[in-house]
Amino acid sequence: HCLGLDELLRRARAAGLQVRTLSVGSLGGLEAARRGECDLGGVHLLDEETGAYNAPFAARAGAGVRLVRGYGRRQGVLHREKSLRGAAAAEVVRALAARAGAAMVNRNRGSGTRILIDRLLASAGVDAARAAALPGYELEARSHNAVAASVAQGKADWGVAIEGVAGPYGLEFAWLADEQYDFVVPGERLERAPVRAVRALLQDQGARAALRALGFQVGDDCGTLSI
Repeated sequence: HCLGLDELLRRARAAGLQVRTLSVGSLGGLEAARRGECDLGGVHLLDEETGAYNAPFAARAGAGVRLVRGYGRRQGVLHREKSLRGAAAAEVVRALAARAGAAMVNRNRGSGTRILIDRLLASAGVDAARAAALPGYELEARSHNAVAASVAQGKADWGVAIEGVAGPYGLEFAWLADEQYDFVVPGERLERAPVRAVRALLQDQGARAALRALGFQVGDDCGTLSI
């Protein structure tokens, strides 16, 4: 899930395309593209060895998977604690995880954000066994809006989501990572009209302006083939 993708698909629907989406996580989207089961899959996967996003995973998926350049976005910890405003993400998590009864909201397995959360917990000194025992660790939200809503409503004390959902829900945002959100496409579907339409939107100045207004970083290579 990504608010930027929501905006692109809203514009695609307005142009007459019929759109169906499933939030299955970056790994699920990559696998669906490898099997030729989708037109596009949104991915934001960090390769630990190279420090690069998405391209190493697309390359390992095989020659049948192409990568379309997307945009950059900021991920961070959402919370309600004014006293922790300005604190680093790991510091926020360390402080909240130490409080009795404090709960988190997780993301679905296979999502790029879930991978970030597990790395964040480790950097905050919370090992895998302790992490699994944290209240809310098994609560898996499937969208950034769902994470923000859980924290804003007091169902959870913190969660990880993109910066764009913090303001509308009145939440604090502790920056965690800048990441690249791209699109994997089955090679045989690259010239299908719906794929061409989404790529055209990624290169459209109006759509790019809308993405920037939502807080995304859009470069001149947005919509181009990376692999």
